[in-house]
Amino acid sequence: MKPVRDIELRHGMTVSDLVASFSSSGGFTASEVWKAVGLWKEMVESGDTIFLSFPACIVATGTRGVLVEVLKRKLADVVITTCGTLDHDLARLWADYYCGTFDADDTELAERDIHRIGSVFVPAENYGKVIERKLGPILRDLSYPIGTKDLVWEIGKRISDHPGAEKSLTYWAWKNRIPVFIPGITDGSVGSQLWMLWEEGKKNLIDVFADEHDLSDVIFSSKSTGAVIIGGGISKHHTIWWNQFRGGLDRAVYLTTAGEYDGSLSGARPREAVSWKKLKPGAGSVCVYGDATLTLPLIVSALTDSVGRR
Repeated sequence: MKPVRDIELRHGMTVSDLVASFSSSGGFTASEVWKAVGLWKEMVESGDTIFLSFPACIVATGTRGVLVEVLKRKLADVVITTCGTLDHDLARLWADYYCGTFDADDTELAERDIHRIGSVFVPAENYGKVIERKLGPILRDLSYPIGTKDLVWEIGKRISDHPGAEKSLTYWAWKNRIPVFIPGITDGSVGSQLWMLWEEGKKNLIDVFADEHDLSDVIFSSKSTGAVIIGGGISKHHTIWWNQFRGGLDRAVYLTTAGEYDGSLSGARPREAVSWKKLKPGAGSVCVYGDATLTLPLIVSALTDSVGRR
């Protein structure tokens, strides 16, 4: 057994130094954060095809900048996420979101036409309305049918000359040719824009099976796969579902706030995925409990110090 050592805070200490000290701190989530860094580093050094899945809510926060850094440094090869990720990423390119509070009077916010995402305030004008105004012309200029991977890349290309584009996930996905798959593309403001095009008579817009074909190519051409899975829902399930067809992930890092007691996918730990062959028996895995807006910046900061850019 390894003895517990105190974390020693010192002047000039880096995030990497701090996370490294978690390895012998004994508990609790801190030690899992350290393991997550090590597993993600193994994915990079082993040449795994790395899947990154996450929900949209964190893109509404400053954690968007951490996700951008992951794509910029090519520390993930494939992204699977929700339509809201496109919503928030693009809306924030064109307008501001604001720091708020969980304890706000939501009736008052509704009267003032302000949406609340946890502790983030979003004026209605800066969300659906700006997306309709700015994205509508882009969508009308595209050729259809199109898969969500190519949809994201086409949008990324068209916003590339916009001031601040380098802060956008969509831009870096296009720039570094990182496929982004959105299996629930209709569930968001961007999806609503596509629906309005459909109502206008443009049929056969989104080819979801083109995405599945592209995903199958990724899965069956990969010698090994790893995944960093933030939260749950459709993005988590699509990631592990596809990996079962190759016998399961070789490595997995879960970041979640959900428990497994209710049988939800969001709370399902890596060991449950083994029973479905979505994760290989004996595969390296860790489940980090905690808010990803705190844990992910720690993990990525320590990781980038140790592996740099791919």
